[in-house]
Amino acid sequence: MARKGENIYKRKDGRWEGRYIKYKTAGEKTKYGYVYARTYREAKDKLAYMSQLKKQNDKLANYDKDILIEDAAEDWIENIRPKVKASTIAKYQNLLHSYILPALGPVYLRNITQMQIESFCNHLLRSGGQKGNGLSPKTVSDTLSLIRSIMRYASYSRQLSFSDFNSISFKKNPKPIRVLTRKEQETLCHYLYQNPNNKNIGVLLCLYTGLRVGEICALKWEDISFHDKTVYVHQTMQRLQTNQHSQNKTAVVISAPKSSCSIRTIPLPDDLTEILSEACGGRTGFVLTGDENQYVEPRIMQNHLKRILKENSIESINYHTLRHTFATRCIEIGFDVKSLSEILGHANVSITMNKYVHPSMELKRENMQRLSSCIYRHAKTSSFEKNRQNKGSGPDES
Repeated sequence: MARKGENIYKRKDGRWEGRYIKYKTAGEKTKYGYVYARTYREAKDKLAYMSQLKKQNDKLANYDKDILIEDAAEDWIENIRPKVKASTIAKYQNLLHSYILPALGPVYLRNITQMQIESFCNHLLRSGGQKGNGLSPKTVSDTLSLIRSIMRYASYSRQLSFSDFNSISFKKNPKPIRVLTRKEQETLCHYLYQNPNNKNIGVLLCLYTGLRVGEICALKWEDISFHDKTVYVHQTMQRLQTNQHSQNKTAVVISAPKSSCSIRTIPLPDDLTEILSEACGGRTGFVLTGDENQYVEPRIMQNHLKRILKENSIESINYHTLRHTFATRCIEIGFDVKSLSEILGHANVSITMNKYVHPSMELKRENMQRLSSCIYRHAKTSSFEKNRQNKGSGPDES
């Protein structure tokens, strides 16, 4: 017998059968489809999937063969929403509403040309952004990639053919990465040791472990094991755009990291474990506040770091520089790169080496000196030995 309001029945063979409407004929005659499952729950899930699939097919059947970019973008966003994190959706919507839709939204896809997209990208490079100073090549490249994704989805969903604009490219000039010098790091650490409040402990922890600012903001005392001397990183904090018609256009969100590789357990050195143990004092909640309901968000930590640097006459840096500095110091002392990559939460070691490891001038000088000493010591020894042999085997003087 079917459950009330549902076309799901238990068959005599023990299986569950679900019935759904496939379509209606011109004469309004209903044609049904069927699903089979071992359990009621499985049959219900299959029916829900078939219902969703039918809605999508009905929508595609009613599609016009042409579509505005703004409508295609909306369809694409809804298609990927269940597959990506909220932070990714927020990033895409920001690019859409800031750059793409104001310039291209009311344009039909079939009217988009290579020259139009190239001109649009050049405009963003020259005078894009709120101040009109131009966007970075990275941002323009991300914007172009978003346009390509929207057009690929529209091409697939409507069975049409559009240009992918693969011939458009930009020369990326990455900004030099700032890393604290050893002297700057010593000055900063000395200040943090002398002023061990919650936020300063957080900065110190990032210098010792390479935690991202969102990770330290989301970290709780329960994530630190003083017995095992480890910190378990499994959450991050971000302020995301809500895109809702309300006074609060953004909201703080605590969620799992974007990548599974970022969920990791980091061993702690003994001295840092001792400092953390004294700071904890049996408290629970967020490390930066010692409270379950109050937190410190990333931009507050960034501003806090800037105040510390100014007070200690250190050139201003962004918070991510602490992560670069940690990775660089690890390489300088001969840290195993694979271990470092896992501590940083990277998918592979190439990311670690190419993006986060920046040998200092001191290290380069030391390496050059070691190389020079090795080569010239060998050369001097060989030369001395050769001269000695030549003198010993020379002709006797008359």
